[in-house]
Amino acid sequence: MSVDTVDSVDTAERAIGRPAPAIRTALRRAAPALALFAAVRLAGLLAVALTSWHVGKNPLTRLGDIWDSRWYTAIAAHGYGHRTLTFADGVVQSDLAFFPLYPALIRTLTTLVPVPLSSAAAGLLIAWAAAAAAACGIYLIGERLYGRPTGTLLVLLWALLPHSVVLTMAYTEPVLAAFAAWSLYAVLSGRWLWAGTLAALAGLARPNGIAVAAAVGAAAAYELWKRRGRMPWQIWTGAAVAPLGWCGFVLWVGAGRGDPLGGYFAVQADWTSRFDFGAGSLRFVRHLLLAPERLSFAMVLVIVAAGLVLFALFLLDRPPLPLLVYTAVLVLITIGGSGFFESKARFLLPAFPLLIPLAGAMAKARPRAAVVVTAALAGLSLSYGTYLVTIAPVPL
Repeated sequence: MSVDTVDSVDTAERAIGRPAPAIRTALRRAAPALALFAAVRLAGLLAVALTSWHVGKNPLTRLGDIWDSRWYTAIAAHGYGHRTLTFADGVVQSDLAFFPLYPALIRTLTTLVPVPLSSAAAGLLIAWAAAAAAACGIYLIGERLYGRPTGTLLVLLWALLPHSVVLTMAYTEPVLAAFAAWSLYAVLSGRWLWAGTLAALAGLARPNGIAVAAAVGAAAAYELWKRRGRMPWQIWTGAAVAPLGWCGFVLWVGAGRGDPLGGYFAVQADWTSRFDFGAGSLRFVRHLLLAPERLSFAMVLVIVAAGLVLFALFLLDRPPLPLLVYTAVLVLITIGGSGFFESKARFLLPAFPLLIPLAGAMAKARPRAAVVVTAALAGLSLSYGTYLVTIAPVPL
């Protein structure tokens, strides 16, 4: 598939605004992939529940009210400025580091439902719905570009990642993945206003949501170059709307701290999170290689290394420009950012295009080989995911 490919079917007509396909039709085509996704993630939930009960913990608490989930539910309940962590050296970690879309959805759901619903339960319901929506969008992208078998296997592999337990936790990765997948699908099918709007929402979900806006902008710039500057208004409007969510929140935080351009990044620096072109990551990798560490750190190193190998294979496949830019930005942010090494595998979770080379290879392999790979990944995913949620002392 060529990097130049955005859509091989009358892009100009689609850019003017051809109606989106019926949701029912899309769901019918995606049904087998969604069934596999649901089966895998339900098995993961069951494994977490049984293990949690065995070690005397509440599984809903482990999935919906732990680590970052508590920050989001606190924002949903009280707004920003309610929860901070203050350290002896004067550093204050603020809830302004967390983007607003997910807590806004939690607050909306708890307000609208007619029965009492805790913020943690609402967060889980939103995450589960978003993961299903993401799986559907991922399938449609895979089907459109590579055919139904590859699309189905792409969703299955995404569900079977070692750290895919996050897709069933009250975290923001499923929300970002959902908006990203559908925004990219809209770009590939020439629906630019949808692409830009969904990219803006992705930018309100997570800091690395800017990758979606970058993908939409790059695809629009390529269309501008290809058309020698003559471009339907829907394309440039979609590209202009795409970064508004991310930029709007970053500027709002900065303005509140008296530094519109740098205030948000100062908040992130207080969380030891900054972009240093990978220097911090390399220092921690050297530490891991020289001294024993917890299992989750070693697994993150293996997962990130595998992600880099898959990214190289992905490049060799010459993917469509939007997928290439989206994936490259996510990989760059993950590798180039310092701090929270234990979370880097989670940061790569929305980078589902990395799995396209493996899905394509499995689609062409003998059924027996594909079954063996799937079984091995299932065992790793269920056991490691359960360990992360119920036993591991390190936050995700």
